Amino acid sequence: MHTRKTLFVFAVLIVVFILVACQPAAATATLTITTYITPTPPEPPTPTPYPAEITDPKGVEMVLVPAGEFLMGFDADAALAECEKYTNYCRRSWYENEVPPHTIYLDAFYIDKYEVTNGIYAACVQAGICQPPKDASSFMRSSYYGNPQYEDYPVIHVDWNMAEAYCEWRGARLPTEAEWEKAARGTYGRTYYSWGDGLECTNYFNLEDYDGCFYDTSPVGIHESGRSFYGAYDMEGNVWEWVADWYSETYYAGSPYENPPGPEAGQDHVKRGDWLRRFSELYMYRPWFYPPIADLLGFRCARSP
Repeated sequence: MHTRKTLFVFAVLIVVFILVACQPAAATATLTITTYITPTPPEPPTPTPYPAEITDPKGVEMVLVPAGEFLMGFDADAALAECEKYTNYCRRSWYENEVPPHTIYLDAFYIDKYEVTNGIYAACVQAGICQPPKDASSFMRSSYYGNPQYEDYPVIHVDWNMAEAYCEWRGARLPTEAEWEKAARGTYGRTYYSWGDGLECTNYFNLEDYDGCFYDTSPVGIHESGRSFYGAYDMEGNVWEWVADWYSETYYAGSPYENPPGPEAGQDHVKRGDWLRRFSELYMYRPWFYPPIADLLGFRCARSP
C-alpha cells in the first residue's frame, strides 16, 4: 500500500515538472509577425516603333501605315457634289458602293511608296517569275515597256494574277482594299483626295482628261505635293491599281471592323486610284474589273511588318 502511494506521488510530480518546463518564461516571450509584400510587376516593354520607310530585298521603297482606326467609305451625295465641281458628267450611282462610311481597324503594314515601275517589273520577268505586260505600248506611246526611257514609269497592261505573282516574288502581297484606302486617306479623313482638297495636276497628280495634265502616264514620284498622309505617291492619278479584294457592291455595309479581307469569292476584283477620268479621281471611288483584264492597269504591293 505504501509502495503504491509513493509511485502515485512520484508520477504526479513528473507531470507537474513537465508542464512547468514547457511554459515559456514571461520575461522572454516574443511574438514574430511575418509581413508579405506583393512585388510590383515590371512595366511591359515599350514596343519598338517600326521604321517609317524601308527598302525591301528587291530594292523597292515602302512606307509604313501604322496600326489603328480610320474612316472608310463616303457619302454618295457628297461625292457627287465634289464631282460636279469639275464636270457635268457625273452620276450618283458611281458612288453608291462607297456607303456607308464606317470605322475600320487595321494592323500596321507597309505599302509601296511608288507604283510598280516598268524597270522593277522587268526584273521579275527576267527572273522567270512574271509574264511580260500584255501590251508593250502606253496610251500615246507605241514603245513603252522595255524602253529604257520609261523605266521609271508605272508598268501597265498587267492583269490581277500577274500583279499577284509579282508581289509574291518580292515576298509581299497585293494590298487589301481597306489598306489601300487608308494609305490614301489617312486617319483623319482627308476630304476628297489623298493630298487634301482641290484638283491641280501640275503638283498633285497626273490625270488624263483634266485641263493641263499630260495625256498619258508620268514618272512615279514626281508629284511631291500629291503624296498621301503616309508619304505614298500617285495614290490617285497616273494608273489604275489592282487590290487584293474581290468586288461586292454591298461589302461596306457588312464589313468586319478589324482587318477586313474583302468578300470570300466573286467574279471581279477591285481597282483603285484612277487615271482615265477626273470624275472618278476621288480616292474612295470603287470600280472593278474582271481579273484577266489588263488594259492600262498597274498596281503596288504591301507587306506586314
